[in-house]
Amino acid sequence: MRPLIVLTGPTAVGKTALSIKLAKEVGGEILSADSMQVYRGMDIGSAKIRPEEMQGVPHHLIDVLEPDQEFNVVVFQRLCRQALEGIYGRGHIPILTGGTGFYIQAVLRDIDFTENPENTDYRRQLEQLASEKGSQVLHEMLKEVDPEAAQAIHSHNVKRMIRALEFYRLTGQKISEHNEREAERPSPYRYCYFVLSDDRETLYRRIEERVDRMLEEGLVEEVRGLMDRGCHRDMVSMQGLGYKEILDFLAGEITLEEAVYRIKIGTRHFAKRQLTWFRRESDVIWLNKPDYGYDEEKILAVIRRHLQEAGIG
Repeated sequence: MRPLIVLTGPTAVGKTALSIKLAKEVGGEILSADSMQVYRGMDIGSAKIRPEEMQGVPHHLIDVLEPDQEFNVVVFQRLCRQALEGIYGRGHIPILTGGTGFYIQAVLRDIDFTENPENTDYRRQLEQLASEKGSQVLHEMLKEVDPEAAQAIHSHNVKRMIRALEFYRLTGQKISEHNEREAERPSPYRYCYFVLSDDRETLYRRIEERVDRMLEEGLVEEVRGLMDRGCHRDMVSMQGLGYKEILDFLAGEITLEEAVYRIKIGTRHFAKRQLTWFRRESDVIWLNKPDYGYDEEKILAVIRRHLQEAGIG
């Protein structure tokens, strides 16, 4: 079995710096499991790693799409498989890092996302319903047929709610049950799955500081520039945290202060959902930063030991 390292954790926990150090140690290349860093020109709001921060470590799935292109788990899986072949071909170890647990699971378990034939009429009805009455209507519909999926999918994520409702209409099955069966598939990789974590108070402070830094670095100007290029709120890319709130500000719907507040609260909630997801995953190795006195060398030593035991690196 081919080796794979997963290094994940909630947003703003410090995955980037640790992943660079790890990659240098094991001869690794980094695969980004992030739903926003794929987009060119969306750098500040996605907290994208800068070229100088990469320290010569190859990174994949960053800046591969334009903001008007749709990105989802199926596209991610395809791009990831291509990148993995190249990494293994060079004799290196892939390090899958980022905070989108669903994407990580898709690669780790090699989940089959074979698409059912689309019911375009039904999809169009749902899109119109969300447009006229708001996404909450779809969330209520999903609660009726698949409460587990409704709990896992955010009420603002129209695309995933439509997919879940469409799946139920086409197959008569709950998408949550389908996903659960797929998640139990054995992994085709020899892997170690590390989750970096921190205490809630420290994590929330880091989130607040990160959002403030984004504003200082020019998040408003970045979003304004994207609007000038024709980007609008109906695009998948512009529904990301930090972007939709600044769009509302630039449209005159809310103040900048309100937009910043919403970004901070939304990011906190996102971090909470990420941790809930990782707790549900099996074979996870938790790396709680306070347990190691926030010493990265001690954390790396633990990672090294687990990799050695698994025969990786």
